[in-house]
Amino acid sequence: MDAQVGLVRTQRPDSGLAPIRDVLETQLDCETNPMPQNPSIILSAFADEGARFKTAIEQMTALAAIGLKYYSPRFIDVPGTGQVEHVTELSDANLAKLAQMHADYGVSVTSIGSRIGKVKLLDVADSSHNKYVAPADYLGGEVARTIRAAKGLSAKLIRGFSFYHPAGEDPWKYVDQAVERLLPIVDECGKQGMIFGLEVEPNLIGQNGHLLAALAERVKRDNMVCIFDAGNLTCQNLSPRQVLAEFVAMRDHIGWIHIKDYKVDTTLDWTGVVDEERLKNFVPANIGDSGHEAIFRDLRNHLPHLTSRMQRLGAPGFFLELEPHLKGGGQFGGFSGPDGLGVAMRALCSALDYTGIGYELRTMDDIRQARGF
Repeated sequence: MDAQVGLVRTQRPDSGLAPIRDVLETQLDCETNPMPQNPSIILSAFADEGARFKTAIEQMTALAAIGLKYYSPRFIDVPGTGQVEHVTELSDANLAKLAQMHADYGVSVTSIGSRIGKVKLLDVADSSHNKYVAPADYLGGEVARTIRAAKGLSAKLIRGFSFYHPAGEDPWKYVDQAVERLLPIVDECGKQGMIFGLEVEPNLIGQNGHLLAALAERVKRDNMVCIFDAGNLTCQNLSPRQVLAEFVAMRDHIGWIHIKDYKVDTTLDWTGVVDEERLKNFVPANIGDSGHEAIFRDLRNHLPHLTSRMQRLGAPGFFLELEPHLKGGGQFGGFSGPDGLGVAMRALCSALDYTGIGYELRTMDDIRQARGF
């Protein structure tokens, strides 16, 4: 084998047919001994990050322009009247209109970017401004509205959270109580054939990988998985090595991953609580302090198993979903702009290429299909 050009060399008379024979033998060798394919993920994004006015047209256009076929709806103005709503608050008519736009733009829904679990676990006063909602009211309200939206948009996945424990206290003390709140939510999703994803997030009970793993192991439901987000750990002043350790701790339970990154501000004293409205240092996934290269190299080894599990549950595969917050982020969302979403996408693809993880963007075949030939 010629190390430079990869051709099979054989002893034969010098003739014009030799190069052709070389190519044919190389093709035969590749067919009988194919190169192993890289394990692949499905790319997605929170499209409201790329929409200045949150209109559905802006969001569909941004997705198409950067080559994505999947997204998670969150805040959106479907009719373009200037009234931005959370996707769970949309009327039946606007859900139907949004579903038609998905068909028109060749877009499918990854998950409902819900707010489930971003309320207090207990009805006690603390230093936060988070509200408390009684479990029965919550199940019949926020949870029911989220499931309704998921049905209307043919979504299989629902993103959620693990509740706020009393601010300043040890979250481990509240794991069992969080499980009690989560179980009926997860079971209701299960009745509807949906998967509930629990995201790692600062200030919540599930604020790191070890806590999320503990929640998943105690809930013990196949239709509950965890969502890893390195940026949500780095903004808690964790080092790249610590972020990787949290990834490994929850890895067996991960159903999909959100992609954001953060540059740690070394001038700030860590108090154990993140002021989400002051987070200003979000960056693309290839220049932050989260160590996505190491995370992706570890993920690559486990992708076949993780993908197979999600497909058995009814998802199309294993998602990596952009939520970059490049121009700002807060408790219930973030903004990157169309330019920032493009920067974040190119950074993610670069990191995936470097670590040998496959993905797919729109191609000319998609254009031909859209044109009807």
